[in-house]
Amino acid sequence: MSRRCELTGKGPMTGNNVSHANNKTRRRFLPNLNDVSLMSEALGRPVKLRISAAALRTVDHRGGIDAFFAKSKDEELSARALKVKKEIAKAQAPAA
Repeated sequence: MSRRCELTGKGPMTGNNVSHANNKTRRRFLPNLNDVSLMSEALGRPVKLRISAAALRTVDHRGGIDAFFAKSKDEELSARALKVKKEIAKAQAPAA
């Protein structure tokens, strides 16, 4: 399982640990990933995703997973999230 957010594409970054003596050793900054189930109103079922805490706040800010997918770009999404986005778009098409 990769350490990459399925909605934003946020992944590990690299940097340095810097000691008091100013010694530098390489380190990794890992994203704060959480396994969440977000309820999709269009599908009527929860969607399980592995997303960062920042992405979870963005989903809440935009008004749910359906609204998030409506505004998101396909390049940022994982293959699993892209599949869910297409399912939601298909479910919303007859209603609109």
